[in-house]
Amino acid sequence: MNILILYYSRQGATRQLAEQIALGVERVPGVTARLRTVPPVSAVCEATAPAIPDDGPPYVEQSDLDDCIGLALGSPTRYGNMAAPLKHFIDSTTSAWLSGALAGKPGAVFTSTGSMHGGQEATLLSMMIPLLHHGMVMVGLPYSEPALMGTRTGGTPYGASHVAGLDNTLPISADEKHLAQVLGTRLAQTARALHLGRQRGDA
Repeated sequence: MNILILYYSRQGATRQLAEQIALGVERVPGVTARLRTVPPVSAVCEATAPAIPDDGPPYVEQSDLDDCIGLALGSPTRYGNMAAPLKHFIDSTTSAWLSGALAGKPGAVFTSTGSMHGGQEATLLSMMIPLLHHGMVMVGLPYSEPALMGTRTGGTPYGASHVAGLDNTLPISADEKHLAQVLGTRLAQTARALHLGRQRGDA
């Protein structure tokens, strides 16, 4: 049982958040985190990315959507929306939409911004829209987590977040790490329960 953690990260902040979510996922017995990314979008139409990234996780494939029991989607914010490379991949998932590959599976979202009020919540909410079109069940962060009320950096009820600073050098705070890990654990627990329920014929 694997959770697909799919993200785009240009400066590394969103990638660090993805890694914290993966730690939370793997606290759940029998569930593993599968980290995947997407290639950048080029302004040159003929340009293509290498088949394998220079570093980090492999590029996502459509089969990753079929294989996962849950999905965490992450992107830096771009004017209150996900970055173009991630949106480009999401726009290519028509076959998964037609087959219902993600329908009934839980999803979660996460983001990173340069400033405290840089559009985190707008980005998280807009990232949920295509997942809802795929029939996913959204998982967020409840206020029963004290860090959500006390954080002075990132963290929202809609998903995990990080404030990286204008130069992308701010480290992930203790609250941001905790909330990202909690989101990963909640996502994995929900996915595991739904998956095992389907296997038993409960759902």
